[in-house]
Amino acid sequence: MSQPTSALQGITVVDFTQVYMGPSATQLLGDYGAEVIKIERPRYGDLSRGSITDESGLDNPVFYSINRNKRSVAVDTRTEQGKQVVYDLVRDADVVVSNFRAGVMDRIGFGYDALRRLNPRIIWASGTGFGEVGPYAHKGGQDVLLQAMSGVMWRRQSEELPLSVYPTTLCDYTTGMHLMQGILLALLARERTGEGQRVDVRMFDSMLHMQMQEAATQLNRGTEVNWAAMPLSGVFPTTDGAVCMVGAFKQEPLRDICTALGLPDELWQRPDLRHPPGQMAARAELQEIFRHRFAQHTTEHWVQRLESVDLLCAPVRTMAEALADEQTAVNEMIVKMDHPTEGSVRVLNAPIGLSATPAVVRRRAPQLGEDSTAVLAEHGYDAERIAALRASEVIS
Repeated sequence: MSQPTSALQGITVVDFTQVYMGPSATQLLGDYGAEVIKIERPRYGDLSRGSITDESGLDNPVFYSINRNKRSVAVDTRTEQGKQVVYDLVRDADVVVSNFRAGVMDRIGFGYDALRRLNPRIIWASGTGFGEVGPYAHKGGQDVLLQAMSGVMWRRQSEELPLSVYPTTLCDYTTGMHLMQGILLALLARERTGEGQRVDVRMFDSMLHMQMQEAATQLNRGTEVNWAAMPLSGVFPTTDGAVCMVGAFKQEPLRDICTALGLPDELWQRPDLRHPPGQMAARAELQEIFRHRFAQHTTEHWVQRLESVDLLCAPVRTMAEALADEQTAVNEMIVKMDHPTEGSVRVLNAPIGLSATPAVVRRRAPQLGEDSTAVLAEHGYDAERIAALRASEVIS
């Protein structure tokens, strides 16, 4: 049997997702070969098309960063004709994905039971904030809110630090990856059973699951594990930046830290600092000693010193520095796409390496409704019918 050119070649996805959680999942499906048909609202499209003020308007970097390898069909699903367009696409599809609030897909006519009657093989995947039932089922799922409600925001290095928002969309991305995993699992199961199924992922669950070790300790010991508050680890300013040091996973980490930082042996030889409980009790003292020492030299100086004794460490980088890093280029993590209004644009590549069926950028992110005519023609709509739908503003 010949090897397929892409891992998901032949899989068709009808994609209702918007903003980040859902689109990050469906973009990866597209990167590995799935045909992703993005359903968008006429005139406005995916909410991320308008989430930032940008000279490119609806085709801004926030949108095109997570919507490549998709085709855009702009259809007014509030109309019966628009609903019929979606039903016709679903009959030929393998997967339907959404990330609306709980109950919205049922309300607009595209719930699991309705679409399963059209296509028993359909995999109906939904990402919500909290799920379909429970006290928060009615609430919208938004990244910052889930940071707050899941315990992630409360957990910080020290209680003296102010509560703050994690500046990257941690919850959206994590849940998006779980959504993709659920879809792939359902596709594997369908190979054995011939039947589709419903896939539900919830942002609340994903964020709790991210804290598996901390949750188990809390549930079974009633105590908190705080990896950011370990006594021999931390982020320390230098003369030209900062160093992140992890003093763990070694037999005598404090000894090695003293060697690297040029601190007296008497420090690590102190009886009260020979074991982790004593080091934790003296955390404030140790952290102040480290801060004072790191502040005396450059980041490069300290990274070299720490690495010379095999201590885990890294310079604290800006996003621009990380993108310009040689390792980013070696890993081929930046790819280019030709854009009709932007010219050549650069975005991040898929992070999963497959030797035989790698990710491929086959299409740039679509303009709103760019593929409406072509996709409907491929699904049996003749030119006259498409023209009538366009004239009545069912599609655009």
